[in-house]
Amino acid sequence: MEAILNSFLLVAATEMGDKTQLLALVLALRFKKPWTIMAGIFAATIANHLFAAWAGESIAQYVSPEILKWALAITFFAFAIWILIPDKDNSDETKMHANPFWTTAILFFVAEIGDKTQLSTVALAAKYQDIWLVTLGTTLGMLFSDGLAVFFGEKILRKISMKWVHIVSAIIYVAFGVGILLQ
Repeated sequence: MEAILNSFLLVAATEMGDKTQLLALVLALRFKKPWTIMAGIFAATIANHLFAAWAGESIAQYVSPEILKWALAITFFAFAIWILIPDKDNSDETKMHANPFWTTAILFFVAEIGDKTQLSTVALAAKYQDIWLVTLGTTLGMLFSDGLAVFFGEKILRKISMKWVHIVSAIIYVAFGVGILLQ
């Protein structure tokens, strides 16, 4: 249960203001089909994060616990810094004239490659060594954060500064890094 909860919390916080959350907002505004957009996000996230979790668990099998501990802590500290640099959706990919589900699924899958949430999934799977629980937690975190953008994006952005969302997310990453070192 800890793997699901921590994976959910970390990815939900990380996704706030991320390029894929901005992509979710753009697609929702463009297609006006929120449930179809969410289904595309779900499909892309499951595929992408399942692969990422498998990679993380595989890495953990070949690295000593002490090296893994330091590598994970440094990774989370680096993510804390990285998340303070907000993403922007600079792509013209959202101008495609296509099926909303497939457009969303393809764009999300590609946008997640090398993204903070995908790399977080790798690190979480290395930490917990459970592909399924980490993938479930990270997928739920993505659906939560992107669901906020899809269903409430315009209203939320009028009330909450993305600067503070990024600061809180960075603090969460630092807490994970310190927690790993203290174990």
